[in-house]
Amino acid sequence: MKYVLMFVETEQFTRDMAALSDAERQRAYERVNEWFAGNADKLRGGSKLKAAETATTVRLDRGEPVVIDGPFVEGKEVVSGYVEIEVADLDEALQAAKTWPGCPVVEVRPIDFEPM
Repeated sequence: MKYVLMFVETEQFTRDMAALSDAERQRAYERVNEWFAGNADKLRGGSKLKAAETATTVRLDRGEPVVIDGPFVEGKEVVSGYVEIEVADLDEALQAAKTWPGCPVVEVRPIDFEPM
């Protein structure tokens, strides 16, 4: 089965990262790289996303579509990246998510192969 792990940064996480020394920040990035290396056999794609401020949202709520600068009107959490993984089942996807050393929230969602 294929799943997407969406990495979600919180405002507190962003502040905590900014407060780290260069050496501490480098070690945090090394732990993330180690996670990618340790899960390389399951990864099928993914990317880091540009900052939330670069997002544009199209809201399709009743009537005409509305284009809004930013990912949402209010938010304390922002999806900052994602990977697609191929694993046997949800348990294996959750195990990978539980070991993620980066931002504090990982949303795990199965990929729907039904035609749109």
